[in-house]
Amino acid sequence: MSAPFDLAEIKRRMQASIQALKHELGGLRTGRASAALLEPVHVVAYGQSMPLNQVATISVPESRALAVQVWDKGMVGPVDKAIRDANLGLSPTVEGQILRIRIPELNEQRRKELVKLAHKYAEDSRVAVRHVRRDGMDTLKKLVKDKAISEDDEKRHETEVQKATDSAIGEIDTVLAGKEKEIMQV
Repeated sequence: MSAPFDLAEIKRRMQASIQALKHELGGLRTGRASAALLEPVHVVAYGQSMPLNQVATISVPESRALAVQVWDKGMVGPVDKAIRDANLGLSPTVEGQILRIRIPELNEQRRKELVKLAHKYAEDSRVAVRHVRRDGMDTLKKLVKDKAISEDDEKRHETEVQKATDSAIGEIDTVLAGKEKEIMQV
């Protein structure tokens, strides 16, 4: 007996790829400060690599600045080094246990590169959604072949899968358009 058809599972997998896209886009730098910018930063602390948010509190005091409050005085140096080495183009100013980071304006060329990157992330997400769609369609074909469902049921389910796919791709396009507008905003 082949796997049963589960539309909810297909929709859940499509939503997962949209969530992954939102996470990827959240890390893209726009002209505005966001704590998500420092998510990829890992600090070597106490002999192991850990995310920045496990050794410090990240806040956004104003739209073009970040503040990183390091909990342990001995970790200020490693946190500073980790942020500089993270390839984000950010250079913190150390004031005691607080690192202040000014978010520089993006130039036109850098904005265009970020938009290209956002489009690449969106396309990867669309491809993932299409893979989920293909898996769903393959399951339906197998169920018909095994005579587990009728061809009428197959057609009805195929329509549902296609609707879910169209909806997911529409959502991806909406998320991308919003991020593109945010990046290009001066």
